[in-house]
Amino acid sequence: MTGIIVALPKIEDAKNMKNLLVRSGYSVEAICTSGLQVLSAVDQLNDGIVICGYKLTDMLYFELHENLPKEFEMLLMASQHLLIDCQDNDIICLAMPFQMRDLVNTVEMLSNSITYKRKKRKAQPRQRNPKEIALIKEAKLLLMDRNNMTEEEAHRYIQKTSMDNSTSMVETAQMVLTIMRE
Repeated sequence: MTGIIVALPKIEDAKNMKNLLVRSGYSVEAICTSGLQVLSAVDQLNDGIVICGYKLTDMLYFELHENLPKEFEMLLMASQHLLIDCQDNDIICLAMPFQMRDLVNTVEMLSNSITYKRKKRKAQPRQRNPKEIALIKEAKLLLMDRNNMTEEEAHRYIQKTSMDNSTSMVETAQMVLTIMRE
């Protein structure tokens, strides 16, 4: 489920917004009145939605947006004349006053977008650091030297063994090095 943070300058308004969202089936992780509180709350989440007003107690919406991790979407609620400044950026805007269904539909759209991005991130292969690459290469060289394997055969051996044992290639390479050096 997508985490939602409500950030409005008046705590009563933030609590009311939270109650509206909870009644609509959403989980609100935090309610905040300042940008610093929001930034502290996002540290506890991997991704999510920040629903905020134009001006918080310590910063404007665009300052908060600049400091949010890229995994977070922002929904700005403000009067129509203030939303003109919000053109040509990746902030979703909702003009006030709004209908409850408009808010729910917008939050649903953002939630679906975050879910899609989360799945896309998980589908990408993890990037190995230079130390891990060197470890796998060392294991392949040892297999090539001791077992007369080609580089491709050594790679396939490490890959297959890691899948069979439900371990990462790095863990398997470490295991190969440990066993073969004894």
